[in-house]
Amino acid sequence: MKKMLKTMVVLFAMLMALPTMADDLANIIERDFSSRADSLNEVLVQRFMNLSKGTFWAVPKNRAECVEATKFIYWQQAHAMDVLVYAYERIKDSDPEKAAKYKNYMELWYANHANNWYVADYDPTGFFNEFTDDMCWICLTLLHIADALDDEQYALTAKTVFDDYVVPRGWTDDAGFCGLPWKLDFMDRNACTNAPACVVASKLYLRFGDETYKQTAIDIYDYMHNVMVTELNNDGRVEDPPLTYTQGTFAEACRLLYHLTGESQYLNTAVKVTFYLCSSSRCVDHGLLRHEGTTMDQSIFKAVAIPYIVNIVLEEDASEAYRKQFVRFLQKNANALWDNLLKDRYPLMYCNYYWGEPIDTNEVPSLGAMVSGASLMENMARLALALKSAEATDLRTPALSNTHTLAPIYDLQGRRLTSRQSESMRGIWIGNGKKYIAR
Repeated sequence: MKKMLKTMVVLFAMLMALPTMADDLANIIERDFSSRADSLNEVLVQRFMNLSKGTFWAVPKNRAECVEATKFIYWQQAHAMDVLVYAYERIKDSDPEKAAKYKNYMELWYANHANNWYVADYDPTGFFNEFTDDMCWICLTLLHIADALDDEQYALTAKTVFDDYVVPRGWTDDAGFCGLPWKLDFMDRNACTNAPACVVASKLYLRFGDETYKQTAIDIYDYMHNVMVTELNNDGRVEDPPLTYTQGTFAEACRLLYHLTGESQYLNTAVKVTFYLCSSSRCVDHGLLRHEGTTMDQSIFKAVAIPYIVNIVLEEDASEAYRKQFVRFLQKNANALWDNLLKDRYPLMYCNYYWGEPIDTNEVPSLGAMVSGASLMENMARLALALKSAEATDLRTPALSNTHTLAPIYDLQGRRLTSRQSESMRGIWIGNGKKYIAR
């Protein structure tokens, strides 16, 4: 017995001496990207935001074509605001004055229905649109705001939009797969609609606990995986051509389903899809996310993908080798973007469509390109701070009893909490596949 105890003590000491996953990943990060994120966020707000409405212009506000170009910019508003929501979460304690401004922008954005150009008399929310994917993106940002501000009205609005206007459009095909159409009265289903819908359904389940949402998420996943991914030889492509935002969003859908069900197949798929996004020559150009086009839709694709790649890096149950690759890939992109910004022109420091080259000053700057760059830097700041925080927290404390091991605990974003975080946690959390409220 004494020999066994001595052996356990030695093993425990060896375990404590080993570098943790957080140590390894944190060491790859060269810097805290917060100041760089602050700079790009300031350009985004000062040059592209309608400060009286909390919505965003398609081109810088001093351009003659600004109003006309912005008329039908709706789903892009979700991702532009999402950058500021992440920024708010990062600075709310360190810079309460700026955080208050960002909170005000969120409230204005909500009150002005994110510049929604589609008006339906029967829609009390103001967020109904003929494009199904547009409503899904808006729902995701509403849920993000609800979490950031701890204000349920935003989540309830997202719930109404999803329940009343998104889900009723779906149908089951002859093969038994259920999916959603791209737009109203348009019987064509694609990844850019169904992937975000799967994420919305998963998040609504996490928040409200209604099993219907969980089943909806699983049904949509089954449709996408069997009809889209498998037909492409299951190499990690979600659709053809592979676009960064559909790759990233489907990976996030899989990651969340892993937490909803505990089934490893979902996490494995999430990693495979993310790896394709970060390595395939069809998504990457000279080690950087490629130039996907100059339209407002194309230019904002990378803004959607970046936060979800970061979520995979922060997913402790994912492969360490892949997570390290993703960290290096993200950092390479962030450094290339920063090195190619025309910083001497600040605040006219606009992001280019491709981060490996400086913007052509003769071109009209784009909201989509600006949001993609700001999303990259803001989420790199989020990643760096999260890894440094994890490094400082004792993640190696083993269970003290061999008869009782606590199951992993996750927050509403699907992020696994450390033991110290869980001890002081308040609000809604997930463990053992169930939702709990800690008060």
